[in-house]
This record gives sequence, structure tokens and C-alpha cells, in this order.
Amino acid sequence: MSTDDAFAEAYRAHYWAVSRFVARRLDGQALEVEEVVAEVFSIAWRRRAELPEAPLPWLYGVARNCLANTVRGMGRYRRLLHRLGNHEAAHRRQTVDSPDAERPGSWVHEALARLSPADQEVLRLTAWEELTIEELAVTLGCGQSAAAMRLHRARGRLRTQIERMRPRSTARPEAPPPRPDAPPAPRPATPRPLSPHPVPTRAGGRRHD
Repeated sequence: MSTDDAFAEAYRAHYWAVSRFVARRLDGQALEVEEVVAEVFSIAWRRRAELPEAPLPWLYGVARNCLANTVRGMGRYRRLLHRLGNHEAAHRRQTVDSPDAERPGSWVHEALARLSPADQEVLRLTAWEELTIEELAVTLGCGQSAAAMRLHRARGRLRTQIERMRPRSTARPEAPPPRPDAPPAPRPATPRPLSPHPVPTRAGGRRHD
């Protein structure tokens, strides 16, 4: 397959995946999404000789750079990445009262928004785009060990944030201490065991203690 054919195949197979990738990170702003996606495939065309056999993670890496260049020029890069995790709340979608409620996803988004932009992006790449560690490494432009470590640490920080947001269970109130002048509580009576030998009664009968 020629490089031109490889590019055409990648474009047909992955155009919408790249579009969704960009739209999620631009809050669905249609005009900006179209411009970024067009830039991604323009770069892919110029670098079509570098297209790997599985081009989607590579295209995601190009898209990340295009996104950074696009929003950095408007002075919104860090602010945009910071609010991405909470974009559902920004659109006033339904939220829940606690992580134990029926829909804990909104709490995950809120906890995600408290992480660094780098941690947020690693978690989205594996959750939204469902990348493997190998694909994650290609997208991030690092080795697989580094990608796995970044993902492990990001997941740990996310769990920490969720635990901090989880409401603590209310402890049972302890019984008040006894008053100094209060009489001691009566001890329960211990039943006497039956005697193994019969005891005679006045009437001549026999009874058992």
C-alpha cells in the first residue's frame, strides 16, 4: 500500500474518532473543532510516510499538539484543560448527592477536575478513547513504562480525591458517663441450678431445688 493509500485509509477509518477526541476537549465548539480536525489531517498528509500500521493513537498525539497550539494562542489552554472534567456540570446536567448514590459518574467528573491537566488527560485517554498502555505511550510520545506509571499515579490521585469527597459516616453517640451519686445498676439474677437429689417436704413429698 502506498503512503497516499495509507493516508486515505486512515482518514476514512478514523476521521470521526479524531473529531470526537477534539470535540470532547473543546466543549463541542463546532467551528474550532472543524479547524483543529482539519489541521490534524493536514499534518497527517504531510507526514503520511510516518503513519504507523495502527494510526489512531498517532493521530491522537498530533491532535493533542494541535489543540495545545490552538487554545494557547487564545490564552485558554490551562483554564480549558482544568474545566474539562467538569464540563457536564457546566451544561447543568444531573448531579448526585454522594459517591454512594445511583449515579456516581458526576462525582468522578468533579474529582477529575481537581487533578492536574496532565493527570486528567491520561485518564481521559484511557477512559474516553479506551487506549491500551502501548497506544497511550504513542499518543503521549513516551515509553510504555512511563505511560503505565503516569496512568497508575493518575488513578491513585483520582481515588484520593474521591475519598476526600465521600461523606464520612456519622458515628453513634456514646452513652453519657454515670453520675457520681447514682446508685449502681442492679446485676441480673443468676438462676440457681436444680439440685440432683430430691429434698423431702413437710407433707412427705419430694421437691427439687
